[in-house]
Amino acid sequence: MTQSKNVSFLGLGVMGGAIARHIAKAGHTLTIYNRSPARLEKWQEANPGLAARVATSPADAADGADVVLTCVGNDDDLADVVLGPTGVFTKLKPGAVFIDHTTVSARIARQIAVEARDLLVHCVDAPVTGGQAGAENGQLTVMCGGRDDAIEAASPIMEAYTKRIVHVGKAGAGQTTKMVNQIAFSGILATLSEALRFAEAAHLDLDKVYQAISGGASQSWQMDNRWQTMCRDEFDFGFAIDWMRKDMGLALEEGRSLGVSLPVAALIDQFYAEVQAMGGGRQDTSALVRRLPRRGK
Repeated sequence: MTQSKNVSFLGLGVMGGAIARHIAKAGHTLTIYNRSPARLEKWQEANPGLAARVATSPADAADGADVVLTCVGNDDDLADVVLGPTGVFTKLKPGAVFIDHTTVSARIARQIAVEARDLLVHCVDAPVTGGQAGAENGQLTVMCGGRDDAIEAASPIMEAYTKRIVHVGKAGAGQTTKMVNQIAFSGILATLSEALRFAEAAHLDLDKVYQAISGGASQSWQMDNRWQTMCRDEFDFGFAIDWMRKDMGLALEEGRSLGVSLPVAALIDQFYAEVQAMGGGRQDTSALVRRLPRRGK
């Protein structure tokens, strides 16, 4: 059994809130912090008694913690809660573990790792995949960047809410691996959207089409989990297009810095911009199909 730790979690959104719940249920002493008081209160109402303490600032959350985890919005948010004047690193003790589950740039992940090294803190950039369902069910996959000793120190905590922990490389590698993931699945959704509209225009039975093709070379997680919901125009499955565009922007920027051409990813990013312009920014990524008009109905 994992030894109980004093664990602080910062960022109680859709993903972070679920992760924090699993950490508390694994027997750790949980401190929580969220910049929006309303979201923090909502989490407490849904999880009565799970948090031992509510911190007043990131620094307060880090004070006395063995492990601090963050899951916030973007680079600026992360810099504020970790490196800011009342940030985590002003109070985190030597030997403690810092785990970031935010999807951010590799640049800031590497910057934080350097700061952590100087403070003798174990640091892991650890973006996740698996979506809202994976977080709720404790079945996330984590792609980790950092030193071997940091991953070893962080893994017992992460095991509470994951099905797979993969150490992909040095600091920043977790974030670049998450970019690979976003590039890959955006392409799958783009072609899945076109395939669905094609099948509709051909007056095919969409359930039978799925049965016919889902066992072959075109099968994917997106097909298995989103074909039926896309058919029904249901797009409320957690990971919003607004966040996907943030992630695609990170990938395209990193691609430019590496001298790598990403023409398909750039095109799909613009497709997502079209759905945003249609008012779909808060719908999940499978709403990409909305940009394609229905034919044959």
